[in-house]
Amino acid sequence: MNKILYKTLVIFLASMLLVSCGGTASPTQDVNAVMTAAINTMVASFFTTQTASVPLATPTLAPSLTPVPTVTIVYPTATLPPPPTVVIVYSTPILGTAVPTLTLGTPGTFVTATVNPVSLGSGCNNLAFIRDVTIPAGTTLKPGENFTKTWKVQNTGTCPWMYQYRMVLVSGEEFSAGSTKLDRQVTVNDWSEISLNMDAPNKEGTYTAYWRLSDGVNAFGATLVLSFQVVK
Repeated sequence: MNKILYKTLVIFLASMLLVSCGGTASPTQDVNAVMTAAINTMVASFFTTQTASVPLATPTLAPSLTPVPTVTIVYPTATLPPPPTVVIVYSTPILGTAVPTLTLGTPGTFVTATVNPVSLGSGCNNLAFIRDVTIPAGTTLKPGENFTKTWKVQNTGTCPWMYQYRMVLVSGEEFSAGSTKLDRQVTVNDWSEISLNMDAPNKEGTYTAYWRLSDGVNAFGATLVLSFQVVK
C-alpha cells in the first residue's frame, strides 16, 4: 500500500475519533457511517492511483510474411550452323585416269567431280551414264566365261538416237563382242539400256575397256566403262 495514503488514512481516523469523543453541541452523526464512507473513499482513491500507475501494454503486431520470389527459367536458344555448300567442278575425262584432279573449295563445302555434259556432246547427240546394270566394277568371272554387260543411259541430246547408232571401243579389248548396233530408236530425254555380249579372256587378271556410242561418224556422250577380274 502507498505510504502517503496510509498516513493520510491514519490522520483522518484519529481526527474523527477526537471529534466524536470531545466537543459539544453538534448534530449527532452516525460514527460508523462516517468511518465507512471515509474508508470507501480512501480505498477508491488507492485503487485509482494503482490503476493509473500501471502502464498499458503496447499491442504487438504479427510479423509480416516475406513474399516468395518469382523464379524465371530462361532456356538457351540453339543456333544451328548453315548447311554446307555443294560445289560442282566440271572436268574432262581422260582415259586411264580413274579419278579426276580436283581443286578443293573453302572449308565447309563439298566438291563433287562431275563431267560437264555439254563437252561430251557431238552436234545434237549426247549421252549421260546412269548406272551399271550388270558386271559392276570388281566382278569376278571364270576364264572364257560368256557374259553380257549392260549400262543404263539417258539421251541428253536434242535429237533421237537412230537404229544405225552403234557402240565403238575407245580403249581396251573387245572381248569377242558380238553386234554393237543399237537396233532401236531412243527419243530425247528417254532412259535406255545398252548391252554387249562378250567372252572373258582365258588368262587370269584384271581387265578394263572403255566404250562410247557413235552415230556412225562421231562418238559422243559419257564414256562407258567395263571392268572385271578373271579368276580360275
